[in-house]
Amino acid sequence: MTIGMLGFQTTIATPVTIAGTGVHSGAAVSITLNPSEADSGIVFQRLHDDGTVSEYRAVSSQVGNTDLCTVLGFSAATSIATIEHVMAAIYALGLDNLLIEVHGAEMPIMDGSSAPFIDAIDQVGMVQLAVKRRYIRIIKPVRIEAGASWAEFTPYDGTRFEVEIDFDCPLIGRQSWKGDLTPAAFRNELSRARTFGFMRDVERLWASGHALGSSLENSVVISDDNTVINVEGLRYAKDEFVRHKTLDAVGDLALAGAPFIGCYRSYRGGHKMNAYALKALLSDRTAYEVVESSSPRSRAGQRELITVNAPEFAPWSL
Repeated sequence: MTIGMLGFQTTIATPVTIAGTGVHSGAAVSITLNPSEADSGIVFQRLHDDGTVSEYRAVSSQVGNTDLCTVLGFSAATSIATIEHVMAAIYALGLDNLLIEVHGAEMPIMDGSSAPFIDAIDQVGMVQLAVKRRYIRIIKPVRIEAGASWAEFTPYDGTRFEVEIDFDCPLIGRQSWKGDLTPAAFRNELSRARTFGFMRDVERLWASGHALGSSLENSVVISDDNTVINVEGLRYAKDEFVRHKTLDAVGDLALAGAPFIGCYRSYRGGHKMNAYALKALLSDRTAYEVVESSSPRSRAGQRELITVNAPEFAPWSL
């Protein structure tokens, strides 16, 4: 299948601020998405109370901890956590350049999905820039394994995700989501899927300083008798769980530094597996090529993409 692609980079029209609670810290946090120039990429700036700024490009080389969420930076004093939901929205909508100012140590969790970030972007709108977008096109398989878990990239004429989970919980069990990633598909099938957790893990997470801001307003909570505690139930029949894991994967792979053309498949994955798979891909220069549109039009198809000099475009190494 050949997909239509934007041939030129984008940003947002005007700044927009989103405020809420940090899911792990429980503290009030806010972010402001600002327009940025072409070839700037996605840049996060954590604004500290003493007036200093910690800056990170949203690229694979800047990823630190991936135990419970995806973190940019390697020091708790300066890092920025839980970026996956906002990055999923940014990536799926096709945004290339943003400066994200952060007041706090993590992103606001909002309702536990990407939908509030999409709403904020829709509120201000996107604009096209006069510089061509570049893509990472996968040209051979790259696979990693860890115990019973695995993840792989394979060539594909489009951008596709095939994510499968397998939980020792009768409510979840084995679920999969497969589909081509387009703005419409993400909006309709993935964006509203919320993060989830088990009531039995709450005390352990609290003791370790995590999930202090978690609530039924931002998480699907599974009780000890394997039922959903949330009054509203699930947003996507019985498979909101795998849809959220797919949403997470979209956000984690957005740290490639450029949109990828290919298929990403995983089984029993998560933030750590996504990060390791992406690093494995980008470290194998024979596994991908960097391409851009040969057409002057604002939209370009697969056959209009041409290879460019990769060493001149390697944001993932910065």
